[in-house]
Amino acid sequence: MKIALITGITGQDGSFLAEFLLDKGYEVHGIVRRSSSFNRGRIEHLYIDEYIQDMKLEKHIKLHYGDMTDSSNLIRLIREIKPDEIYNLAAQSHVKVSFEVPEYTADTDGLGMLRLLEAVRFLGNEKNTRIYQASTSELFGKVLEVPQSETTPFYPRSPYGVAKLYAYWIVKNYREAYNMFAVNGILFNHESERRGENFVTRKITLAAARIAQGTQNKLYLGNMNAKRDWGYARDYVECMWLMLQHDVPEDFVIATGEMHTVREFCTLAFREAGIELRWKGKGINEKGIDEASGITLIEVDPQYFRPTEVEQLLGDPRKAKKILGWNPTSTSFAQLVKLMVKSDIKMVQNNSRD
Repeated sequence: MKIALITGITGQDGSFLAEFLLDKGYEVHGIVRRSSSFNRGRIEHLYIDEYIQDMKLEKHIKLHYGDMTDSSNLIRLIREIKPDEIYNLAAQSHVKVSFEVPEYTADTDGLGMLRLLEAVRFLGNEKNTRIYQASTSELFGKVLEVPQSETTPFYPRSPYGVAKLYAYWIVKNYREAYNMFAVNGILFNHESERRGENFVTRKITLAAARIAQGTQNKLYLGNMNAKRDWGYARDYVECMWLMLQHDVPEDFVIATGEMHTVREFCTLAFREAGIELRWKGKGINEKGIDEASGITLIEVDPQYFRPTEVEQLLGDPRKAKKILGWNPTSTSFAQLVKLMVKSDIKMVQNNSRD
């Protein structure tokens, strides 16, 4: 039985990856930060039944307190767990928030990866442990070519992107300096029904569900013209795993190869909720209007603009498809929006009955 350690296991990707690895027969360990309130809703279904039955029983998934800012803690956990594979998904992952907490973002997203690599090296596990780093399309930022591939120059436009760029290069450096199996998965935007509610896609689908159910009046957004390559998170965790099963450590772009605007996402989401939108105006004066009632449902609020915008991101996944055999054909952009809205409508309806 292989042993995997997932940092950031309570997040969207961490929960899907934990499910995927458990299905593959792995023993799965996850690092969670200590907090006075639990934030384990996405993984509760993986362990709660076992705890209810008997806390002393052997668990399929084992959770450990830890933090990417604590070197001694990471060393202790890796020594005890002895993982065959480490998936570093932990991060301050909100781009807009990174402008407000740049130092913390750099410490967790950048230096956190260095601490993880050093922990593995310090323990002498360079030859036994394979490491995956969750990199990001925000590395490309002010894009220098379209689409973006593994050879496209980087130009990050946020503290988040810059911190992730440090992590990207320290992975390559340790791979070359110490012959470690450490790789970067350059993931483009990937969403799901488990996406955090403060991310724009989930903010849109939740608003569409609430407005349709009469519990919200209006949605405020930022740059409606921003273009993103949106995929389904469940498909992307498979590629993370494939990267660590490959014979040699290489970096890969993980994307759909399609690009859509925030406006398109809104149109599809509200349509799925039974509302047809008509768009009027431009820039900060743009509005999304309910075609049937004439009521304005979406407006632009400049507070959601980033100090430096990333206008378009479009990934080229051909290398991953050719070398790894990755073939994420199960969920299209329209299907992704549909499943997110359906999930949120169900949640809103359940909440209204409580």
